[in-house]
Amino acid sequence: MFKGILITKDEAGYKAQVQQIDEATLPEGDVTVRVEWSTLNYKDGLAITGKSPVVRRFPMVPGIDFAGTVSESSNPAWKPGDKVVLNGWGVGETHCGGLAEMARVKGEWLVPLPKNFSARQAMAIGTAGYTAMLCVLALEKHGIKPADGEILVTGANGGVGSVAIALLAKLGYKIVASTGRTSEVEHLKALGASDIIDRAELSAPGKPIGKERWAGVVDTVGSHTLANACATTKYRGAVAACGLAGGMDFPATVAPFILRGVTLYGIDSVMAPLAVRQEAWERLSRDLDPAKLESITREIGLEDALTVGAELLEGKVRGRVVVNANR
Repeated sequence: MFKGILITKDEAGYKAQVQQIDEATLPEGDVTVRVEWSTLNYKDGLAITGKSPVVRRFPMVPGIDFAGTVSESSNPAWKPGDKVVLNGWGVGETHCGGLAEMARVKGEWLVPLPKNFSARQAMAIGTAGYTAMLCVLALEKHGIKPADGEILVTGANGGVGSVAIALLAKLGYKIVASTGRTSEVEHLKALGASDIIDRAELSAPGKPIGKERWAGVVDTVGSHTLANACATTKYRGAVAACGLAGGMDFPATVAPFILRGVTLYGIDSVMAPLAVRQEAWERLSRDLDPAKLESITREIGLEDALTVGAELLEGKVRGRVVVNANR
């Protein structure tokens, strides 16, 4: 038996609660991990509250991320004592996840914990930070350099936005942060943002094409915000889209793409190939300032995750939340 959050759905309804879980509940896998730290992402908030059909099998342990130590392995790539990290692969949705003291997964889903990160720091990064790095890599590979102009980061106070700002600032880019929480201006500037705009400037329906401003964009919001970001991106600029906090719709036209040659990159963190994951984690270990990471990190226990998951969906959570799986 081990402690964790278990989501059930039956005649009595949808329920998420911390309880003792029988190891027999865990799905098949060739590596068992003693989880030390997990985290809360937007998708975890949806799973815990049931506000979106993220969970597709019941009972389910939520948590799309975890970091810990291998306790058992029949996979030749891993042995007991190895420190590992997992992000995505449907864990917490179709396969029991990381908001528990134990997880059993396929060995090919795991990556080694970078030597200069603790398990806690890896989860302070989590899928949000790893996704932010994938966005930055997309802009870099497109050829966007700091001298090309401003980079817009939407949803700037969220996990992806916060880490994206910290990464881009260290790399020398000038960042404009878009947020609905203008009380956080000083915090965002401390992370590295040069300017702050109210999200209302982007969230209403806009023109098919607008004045050129952004050399590149990291968008976590979707809907009108993404459409307006594309419409105001410079000639041959790029937009990395990785979130849908504002909606799944994309009320845009083809004008930015065929008149300005703007490129829209879809950033998928869930099923990204191993080589892409390893590159992202290697870059995070080099380019993310640990002090800035700590400044946006809040620590909670498993019981707290039930409440904080709902707060995250309401836009009340700043930065990253790490979950001590043994508390």
